[in-house]
Amino acid sequence: MAKPKYGYGWALKWVLAAILIAVGIFMVLSEDIVYIITGMTIVIFSVFRVYPLLKSLNREFLRTINLIEILISLVLGGIMIYAGFTQKDANGALNPPWDGLYRWFLVFFLYVRGLVFFISTTFFNEKTEVPKFIFHIVALTLGAVFAVLEGFEAKTIGWIFLFIAIGGAVYLGFDGYGGYCKYRDYQKTINQSKEKAKDPKVEKELPKHIEDEVKQPETYIS
Repeated sequence: MAKPKYGYGWALKWVLAAILIAVGIFMVLSEDIVYIITGMTIVIFSVFRVYPLLKSLNREFLRTINLIEILISLVLGGIMIYAGFTQKDANGALNPPWDGLYRWFLVFFLYVRGLVFFISTTFFNEKTEVPKFIFHIVALTLGAVFAVLEGFEAKTIGWIFLFIAIGGAVYLGFDGYGGYCKYRDYQKTINQSKEKAKDPKVEKELPKHIEDEVKQPETYIS
């Protein structure tokens, strides 16, 4: 089956970009959403890594520590989701015990992720890429900052999510813009072909030059 020359993915990307920005703004204004989105992000990040990660690792020890990390992350993410839905006061903030636990859950998640990564690359020669290395340096740094930051609030994470949402929305917006340009080029092509079909140009044939008849010698009967 031939691949279509057009698509409507650009419209979906624009809608998703708008949703990202709206959710990012809402997370800054409402702390309970921060807990829920943080937990869902950790759960999704963990679940979708299980099969490809364990399948591609060559050492049994690496599979074991990565599996333990994923299971811990799933538990932490599930607790955050549970707390975000059930353990909040009238103002949408978590009750005091859970509010403090949120910070340490987040710190623990970031530290464990960074620890497993550097154990794999340092002691077991697991190959990596520069962006992945930078990401885990940032994860450890954020974990340290969140651990010692005075007056840490979920709104701080909400601002981080807002910046990520804006970056994702800009990416989706420009990607959708490129798709829309291709779609309009396709529309222009089919409209031009329709115009040609409606008004076919009739080429007038130029009169052919009639060559002079070659005179035949006359024959006389004597």
